Amino acid sequence: MALMARFATGTPLAFQWLRTFGVKIDRVRAERLHGEWQVPRHAERGTILYFHGGGYIAGSAAGYRPLTVGLARLARRRVFSLDYRRAPEHRFPAALDDAVLAYRWLLDDQGVSPRALALAGDSAGGGLVIATLLRLRDLGVPLPAAGVCFCPWTDLAATGESLRTNNGRCPSFHPATIAKYARIYLGDASDRDPYASPVFGNLAGLPPLLLQAASNELLVDDARRIHDSVQKAGGISRLEIFDDLFHDWPILDGFLPEARQALRQAAAFLDEHAC
Repeated sequence: MALMARFATGTPLAFQWLRTFGVKIDRVRAERLHGEWQVPRHAERGTILYFHGGGYIAGSAAGYRPLTVGLARLARRRVFSLDYRRAPEHRFPAALDDAVLAYRWLLDDQGVSPRALALAGDSAGGGLVIATLLRLRDLGVPLPAAGVCFCPWTDLAATGESLRTNNGRCPSFHPATIAKYARIYLGDASDRDPYASPVFGNLAGLPPLLLQAASNELLVDDARRIHDSVQKAGGISRLEIFDDLFHDWPILDGFLPEARQALRQAAAFLDEHAC
């Protein structure tokens, strides 16, 4: 299943090349840290640490360039897109460990200020944004200025009501697929561990969050419940629901107008909350 998902996830090479024209791509290959810098011509603001989607078993920094480069251009920020380790070869918490390592690397080795740094991600990567914030908070590491989550997967236990109410309305997944991906990633770990399913965590003390989701996708309640919990904990959260789209539509920036709209709104949120 993981091999099939890796083949099908992301965007074709031709689309990746077309969308990255004029953007400087610098691959990073250290002992533990893999990823790539994506730097647009007018990178006038801070830095985004990005986590790609793919259910923790598929996807890559290169495969999600149409989304990340679009966000980089619109936000006028450079992006470091992380190639975190994927299951089943590397199960939970490998992806989270890699995310924390990349964050510390940006602060300690690259000299990035937390005030000028934001986390962003889509689908599983959106859930990884929240999980990383929880881990950083619990470790006492200075938190970034903001987080942006496109269609985040935050409940690997699959308890959201929208898995039932949107079953058959979501063109991307069936509920059974969610459970299969979760078990491949988790192995023997609990699907209610907050570092895997942050919807079950204490969300106090997090930086401002933007959550976007489609009204008819299975995971819309994964975004709604994070939003509600952050607000109840006294934090700042903005929830934007787009009608009648599909899971992870922002990856089609340059082809789908609603993808550009989502990225523009994300860029505006970053301008509001990050240096």
